Amino acid sequence: MTEEETLGLRERKRQRTREAIIDAALRLFDERGFEHTTIADIAAEADIAPRTFFGYFPSKEDVVFHDFDDFSAGLRKRLLEREEGETSIDALRAWIAQILEAHRFEDDRARCRRRVIESTPGLKAHDRAVIGRFEELLGEAVASDLGEPPGSLRPRMVAAAAMAALTMLDSDGGEDLKSHADPMALVDEALAFVRAGVVELRARPNPRQS
Repeated sequence: MTEEETLGLRERKRQRTREAIIDAALRLFDERGFEHTTIADIAAEADIAPRTFFGYFPSKEDVVFHDFDDFSAGLRKRLLEREEGETSIDALRAWIAQILEAHRFEDDRARCRRRVIESTPGLKAHDRAVIGRFEELLGEAVASDLGEPPGSLRPRMVAAAAMAALTMLDSDGGEDLKSHADPMALVDEALAFVRAGVVELRARPNPRQS
């Protein structure tokens, strides 16, 4: 076996272990409650040593939000690399379409995670912070579209409206999206009024700059 093949095998094994930890943790969080599940419990369920857990995740919270960094980095990259004439909302839509195509919903895992978050006050607060990070990324891009400084009120309002609409689609673990014949049609509905709002704002002078 070549060194490249050995590295590939090692990486696949590591990925399987990571997925086993996520599945075990979410299952236990759902059954016992987040606060009542220990890292030792998760390790036993995933058939690993407790110290191995920390080689993959710093904390229990990081297991619940295991994909946040990848999604955040993906959205940032898509917004920064949008083509000339492509708006931030267009780039957001394209990113969502890519996510839906690549993941095609995690079904049980997504529903389980949503139940765990909704039943745990600390995780709900963390979830709101996660959404806030996505809002911040989108707001910065919308500010560029509107020719306004990052952090300005109007781009922040647009980003907040967009994330509120998209969060509603995921409020039940994405059931509406999963059950719809064309999930992107629902996404387009969610983004329709946001697009209209951006068009209206472009046509209006910014009262803070008058």
